[in-house]
Amino acid sequence: MITIWHNPRCSKSRQALALLEERGEEVTVRRYLDDAPDADALRATRDTLGLRTIEMMRTGEAVFRDLGLSKTDDDEVLIEAMAANPKLIERPIVFARGRAVIGRPPERVLDIL
Repeated sequence: MITIWHNPRCSKSRQALALLEERGEEVTVRRYLDDAPDADALRATRDTLGLRTIEMMRTGEAVFRDLGLSKTDDDEVLIEAMAANPKLIERPIVFARGRAVIGRPPERVLDIL
């Protein structure tokens, strides 16, 4: 089973989903802006990605600056910010076979198949 945290307004997210569907993969789409992951899910995602918390954030979003966040903030501060403001979560994130990857560029999603 493959799950994608998807934002249909994002071209990279649409491209990643299209790549998966073109390969005939069965994909569960989670529109994470409408169905936001909680802090525990974000911690688990970070661990599965094998990244630092800041590496799974969209630091260029206005809300990042508006909240007074910094790239050096404590992980828990960043996790709570993403849970409250899912727009801060980098997209798309694809989960498959116990692994996860951020689909930037979109072709990276093929790495975990």
